[in-house]
Amino acid sequence: MRTLHNPRVTILSRAGLILATTFLAAACAPAGAPSTTGPSAPATTAGQACVKGALPTVAAGTLTVGTDQPVYQPWYVDDAPENGQGFESAVAYAIADQLGYPKDKVAWTRVPFNAAIQPGPKPFDLNLTEFSITEERKQAVDFSAPYYDVKQAVVALSDNQFAGSTSLDGLAGARLGAQVGTTSYDAINAVIKPTTPASVFNTNDDAKLALSNGQVDAIVVDLPTAFFITSSELQNAKIVGQLPAGTGTPEQFGAVLDKGSPLTSCVSEAVNALRSAGTLTALEKQWLTVAGSAPELT
Repeated sequence: MRTLHNPRVTILSRAGLILATTFLAAACAPAGAPSTTGPSAPATTAGQACVKGALPTVAAGTLTVGTDQPVYQPWYVDDAPENGQGFESAVAYAIADQLGYPKDKVAWTRVPFNAAIQPGPKPFDLNLTEFSITEERKQAVDFSAPYYDVKQAVVALSDNQFAGSTSLDGLAGARLGAQVGTTSYDAINAVIKPTTPASVFNTNDDAKLALSNGQVDAIVVDLPTAFFITSSELQNAKIVGQLPAGTGTPEQFGAVLDKGSPLTSCVSEAVNALRSAGTLTALEKQWLTVAGSAPELT
């Protein structure tokens, strides 16, 4: 037989027990201890967490920045990220300064590109190695706010008639090509608007082959790829120039951090502050436009 009981009595009894327990807990709490039972309980804010020069870094008192080895211009110079030269080296030191770590409190460590975006603990606090922010990568690591919007660039052989173009109008008559389904192909149609329909290729390798064979006058690729093509793949090629922003969502680079890192929001705040102050734009012009030999096409 199931025993019946009065639910009202049970509810009242439980309420009394809760009140008694709360009273005893308050009586036993140390003097001055903060309350944790009401809406007035203290909360840690982003501002309180980002204490300059005293963040929970992998090495106390030091900000450890990771990058690949080797690294190349214009992102780094002479494969020496600690020299502060090159766009990403300069950005890393600017972020560190925002976080309260002067140059002598910044350490560098080398981590292979793929290892840096794999799940698991990291030997660095943040890593700058031209990491594109993607949803897939976000499953394994954290990203800071973007510090660079990847632009599109025009690459031509040095002896091509369009290699010296300084404006979009100067490319109007060029035979242009790009990989199918890319923002590079979209940029040809939306920004350059050539009189001859753009050639479409399955891969960038196919586009480079067509460029080498003279099937097209120039190809459009993202700027990091353009630097790689002209520095390491096609010795007789040059970057004609960068395209102004077009349509769609640009590819963006962000600093990589360990998944769930307590520094992610702090690094993002630092990046956003640098963007608002115009520092990122100035560094981009210094290292990617001038030093990188990629003038803006207008």
